Amino acid sequence: MPGTGVASGPGGVCGLAVVGAGPAGLAAAVTAAGLGLRVTLLDAGERPGGQYYRHPAPGLGAARPEALHHDWAAFARREAALRAHVSAGRITYLPGHHVWTVVPDGDDAGDSDGDGVGVGWRLHAVAGPEEAAATVRARAVLLATGAHERHLPFPGWTLPGVVGAGGAQAMLKSGLVLPGRRTVVAGSGPLLLAVAGSLAAAGATVPAVVEAAHYTAYAGRLPALLRNPGKLAEGATYGGALLRRHIRLLTRHAVTEAHGTDRVEAVTVARLGRDWRPLPGTARRIPCDSLAVGHGLVPQLELATGLGCATRRDRDATVVLELDAGQRTSVPGIWSAGETGGIGGARLALTEGEIAAHSAAGRPAPAALLRRRARLRAFAGAMSAAHRPGEGWTGWLPDGAVVCRCEEVPAGRIREAVEGLGARDARTVKLLTRAGMGWCQGRMCGPAVAALAGEEPAPDRRPLSCPVPLRHLAGLPPAGD
Repeated sequence: MPGTGVASGPGGVCGLAVVGAGPAGLAAAVTAAGLGLRVTLLDAGERPGGQYYRHPAPGLGAARPEALHHDWAAFARREAALRAHVSAGRITYLPGHHVWTVVPDGDDAGDSDGDGVGVGWRLHAVAGPEEAAATVRARAVLLATGAHERHLPFPGWTLPGVVGAGGAQAMLKSGLVLPGRRTVVAGSGPLLLAVAGSLAAAGATVPAVVEAAHYTAYAGRLPALLRNPGKLAEGATYGGALLRRHIRLLTRHAVTEAHGTDRVEAVTVARLGRDWRPLPGTARRIPCDSLAVGHGLVPQLELATGLGCATRRDRDATVVLELDAGQRTSVPGIWSAGETGGIGGARLALTEGEIAAHSAAGRPAPAALLRRRARLRAFAGAMSAAHRPGEGWTGWLPDGAVVCRCEEVPAGRIREAVEGLGARDARTVKLLTRAGMGWCQGRMCGPAVAALAGEEPAPDRRPLSCPVPLRHLAGLPPAGD
């Protein structure tokens, strides 16, 4: 299905470049093409769908991949539309393209319609296993870069067999494998119920789902819940699956330690106070051979913040993009949709992708789309507030526990930097301890380092959003060319 060129449209310039082929990007690309825009869709993955609609590897011969996904039909319709638009030449689809920066392009060579407006933007990407350089020029850009998991460290989280909750689901969807035979699912957020249900349906024993928040936190947001009966039904379905499989649901509890030598063998679970601080005398051990743990998602904003797009703090303490009613960022010519504007799930991402496409095409979005977004955003706000990590979670983090896995920096060294050396922010802690300087560049440990430094995580400011061969940087034209 890949297109044949690097860009589409007159003069090698496309009307809209969409970064990311997950739910938001896929919906945006096919909608924009249907509205008459020439679209280039760039995606780091080899197949459309993103992290949510992961596909089993072709060699596995999965007969019913849709069985592993919720609402597969919504994806299938848009994938079929993508194929049709690619065949008709309206979309150039570039899989395996990691966009590492977006920069202004003042060249007016693409102004074929004589409106006096220049090309707009130049997107640089690393393409394919050979890491070739690729460049796309576009009049407008839509960022649908999704999110990654939020991890709160604890003693033993580096043991083999401890994986992210989303990572466990990805293993099942793309590899048809389980992280273990007896898996505790822990952390916070509605993803835990889906992961537990998927693992159990695939044959794993799930002794417990350990949720740090409490579902009574939704009670104060009844209007948002009543506007989303589908979400309530979905939650009831997951809850029913837990009951049928005799899976314990422990709310206001957390895994505070994983035990084992060569692999995790058991976890300690403790009850939490309202601030998420472990309560003395409540710890218990649960034997297991794997742990799937995650505390929600963090929007992936490097490309947007590199462009200077304005951000805000969401209800779950994550940094998200400031977007207007048309999904525009604060930078003219840059749109965004999906998790970058706040974690809300696949249905909201699909809706926002369609709205952004209408806006980028200069068309008003249908009123039904706007109403759906408002309804789903209201539920996302309730969800974010209910599962926001409490400040006391650092109480389960002793000084010897590793916080930064890449650089092997323990919590005690970070506390020493704050209490003994006067560090007052995560950046200073990073300079004093190297926490966050490893391969992941703080994506894994960033929230934890910020919490230990006494501040909320700051927006990522990275000139490069992924590793780039030096030859690509050397081959860039001088500034202003």
